[in-house]
Amino acid sequence: MICLRINPDELEKVIEERIKSYESGEIKEVGWIIQVGDGIARAYGLKDAMASELVEIHTDSGDIVSGMALNLEEDNVGIIILGNYRLIKEGNKVVRTGKIAEVPVGEELLGRVINPLGEPLDGKGPINAKHTRPIEYKAPGVVLRKPVDTPLQTD
Repeated sequence: MICLRINPDELEKVIEERIKSYESGEIKEVGWIIQVGDGIARAYGLKDAMASELVEIHTDSGDIVSGMALNLEEDNVGIIILGNYRLIKEGNKVVRTGKIAEVPVGEELLGRVINPLGEPLDGKGPINAKHTRPIEYKAPGVVLRKPVDTPLQTD
């Protein structure tokens, strides 16, 4: 169990942010980064985060780095950073998106290069896939798969 100390200034930031979101009519759950290292971050204040939910991390430079909530604990959330983790520092704001991480699927992806969020990296324009699938998806059972019918020759 990790013992977290909450700084009164950070608590004040959380309360102010929630008041602002309430006044604007757009209620978003906001948290704050408490630890960063090797592409993983921990945040507090995201008590209703879902497993595999995408989050946005707002850096000091104004950039927004995507992340995916995975390790859900009582007092903090473990986040895999899906971008440049070097931009993220303790105290950065984290906002829930309410979306489970999913990627496009289908023949439109054949020959394309994408990142973990399904965004194209090959410069061939957007991917106009008709279907998406959650990143965490259970593979079909062995009985449902097509049997191997073509031999593969190896040297």
